[in-house]
Amino acid sequence: MPPLPRAIWVLGFVSLLMDISSELIHSLLPLFLVGSLGISVLVVGLIEGLAEAAALIAKVFSGALSDYLRRRKLLAVVGYGLGALAKPAFALAQGAGMVVAARLVDRVGKGIRGAPRDALVADLVGSGQRGAAYGLRQSLDTVGAFVGPLLAVALMLLFAGDFRAVFWVAVIPAALAVLLLVIGVSEPAPKAGGAPAQPIRRDALRRMGAAYWRVVAVGAVFTLARFSEAFVVLRAGQLGVAAAFVPLVMVAMNLVYALSAYPIGKLADSMTRSTLLAGGMLSLVAADLVLAFAPGWPMLLFGVALWGLHMGMTQGLLAAMVADAAPQHLLGTAFGLFNLVSGLAMLMASAIAGLLWDRLGAQTTFLAGAGFAAAALTALAASRRRAAGPARRS
Repeated sequence: MPPLPRAIWVLGFVSLLMDISSELIHSLLPLFLVGSLGISVLVVGLIEGLAEAAALIAKVFSGALSDYLRRRKLLAVVGYGLGALAKPAFALAQGAGMVVAARLVDRVGKGIRGAPRDALVADLVGSGQRGAAYGLRQSLDTVGAFVGPLLAVALMLLFAGDFRAVFWVAVIPAALAVLLLVIGVSEPAPKAGGAPAQPIRRDALRRMGAAYWRVVAVGAVFTLARFSEAFVVLRAGQLGVAAAFVPLVMVAMNLVYALSAYPIGKLADSMTRSTLLAGGMLSLVAADLVLAFAPGWPMLLFGVALWGLHMGMTQGLLAAMVADAAPQHLLGTAFGLFNLVSGLAMLMASAIAGLLWDRLGAQTTFLAGAGFAAAALTALAASRRRAAGPARRS
């Protein structure tokens, strides 16, 4: 197998830098909202759900626009630029309103860049390397996701628990990410054939095909089980972990995620992808059960590691499955629609998780997550039975 193109590595390092910036903030944000601003856990769940839903809904329009323009990089630059511009607002915020606004702008930026970037990855490699390409980008992205919380721990100790000082440091890697994308990635020329003038027209949606919609359905049920990681952070605080060390939860999670995503992605290029996806769903069931009953820090870390493993086994894999199932000229739209459905599921999942936490406690929240993950596993098995006829790798 030939080596992956340099642009795939550059996109990975762009994601790494932006994730360092984002996780410096997000690994501390739930505690900042609840502890410093006095917001309830239910509201934190709603904020997280709305923020993630805004990001994923934005992917529909940016993905479709990238199909129409037949250009991906410009929209990716705009999205990363919005993410970078939002970072100073967290440090400047004097109340919950500005924090919520900054979170939404940051996530909308993520939404704008997400589908064009994922479609660009598919444009840069052949179908035989998609698992490896998405796995590599996801691994580098996740390296940033555990370096960020690790830096957050060090900076919280250095700045004596000053949240705002840590948030200011997060501005630097975000700016570097935008600069690297601008100078380091050259977009390939559009392939002959052309994109439809209006990618979200009903006939374009029909051309997606049954295999694509099966991936969308499985991804939606799976997202209902995978509520925001903010609840894992809050679980650590509930079990008595000091605020300065809570970001270590995200470090452990993302270390496992980063180490597993690329090998799993390469493996997915040589075996049935739905089998690996089922393994990821089982890991999430186990993670939820461990986190529900964890009596303290050691068992918490075990549950967090299982959560990271399920992410490494599923996120790049789902992206490769979307790229395989969708028409080449509608890849941006396909990723956008997939993430729209997932975004709505994420909104529901985080709101339900926050409500269950406030009314019935943390244990019920994670047990419900395990139940949804088991339902997703059932949906995947049903999807495999329906697709048993075609001899196409799913």
